[in-house]
Amino acid sequence: MTRSGGRRSCIRTLVKRRTASIARVDALLEILGPDWHAAFGGDLSNNTPLQFLASGYGDPIAVRRMGRARLIRFLGRHSRGAWGGPTADLILAAATSSREIWGDDLEFADLAEDIAVEARLALRITEEIKDVDDRIDALVRERDPRGIITSAPGVGPVTGAVVLGRLGDPGRFRSLAAVRSFSGLVPSLDSSGVSGHHGGPTKHGDALLREALFISADQARRQDPTLAAKYHRLMVESGKHHNTAICHIAATLLTRIAACWNAATPYELRDVDGTPVTPEEARMIITTRYTVPESLRRSRTTTRTSRRSKESQSAPSTGPSHPHANHPTAA
Repeated sequence: MTRSGGRRSCIRTLVKRRTASIARVDALLEILGPDWHAAFGGDLSNNTPLQFLASGYGDPIAVRRMGRARLIRFLGRHSRGAWGGPTADLILAAATSSREIWGDDLEFADLAEDIAVEARLALRITEEIKDVDDRIDALVRERDPRGIITSAPGVGPVTGAVVLGRLGDPGRFRSLAAVRSFSGLVPSLDSSGVSGHHGGPTKHGDALLREALFISADQARRQDPTLAAKYHRLMVESGKHHNTAICHIAATLLTRIAACWNAATPYELRDVDGTPVTPEEARMIITTRYTVPESLRRSRTTTRTSRRSKESQSAPSTGPSHPHANHPTAA
């Protein structure tokens, strides 16, 4: 699984390239007028608008020549029936608007070709990302046939590959605290004489593992009531920044993953009292009890330059998130 880190890095590079291509498509399409973005629902990353633009239909003249019936068939084929007449009408209206705005002052065909080049590049990169994803998924299933790692909330094949590849066998660590230390998700200690205080994460561990866990933790707290409760407590009661809270969740998630792996037991969702719950029950519990007010969440996710911003990088504690610590998923 040592290849997983390289493939994770490969995906990250491909995603950045795809994002850059889509941004260029967006900028070029803006020249035609704002109605085009509205026609595509404001999302150019979907397959259908990219296929449409890659075919050269960023040219309003070509779109009008295509006609409504052919346009509906094109959209239906590439969207698997999700897009039809209403979207076609919006695109045709956007094409008419572009003609009215520019008249004969813009070479639509040249602009459409520039857009098509970027759209084709984005589609090609998308295929590469899927190919790497499939290879990673095969590696993870080979290394973890029981799906213990990916049974954890927020952990898919790509993140699972990072955990398996970078952490290796969790049994090689003396304790679960050593697992957290390896990741760098433990607080540093600034001390002088007999006094001291905890600072931000040591960051002495594996940076790729830490990044993957941070991303997974933000998803996991939306799926696991115990993690949602901890996130809610840190945000609402302790006044922590979003990043600080997620670092805490990431450390807890890693500890539980390692405990599950050592016990050969899949991750189990539980309520805060230890009662096993289904994913549907977990979502209901989180919605009714642990939803952080949107205004508070926004205020705690802003970038800050004050001392508070330094706190946003503080590291998680090393204690269990609830009293049922004897179960692997409560470690």
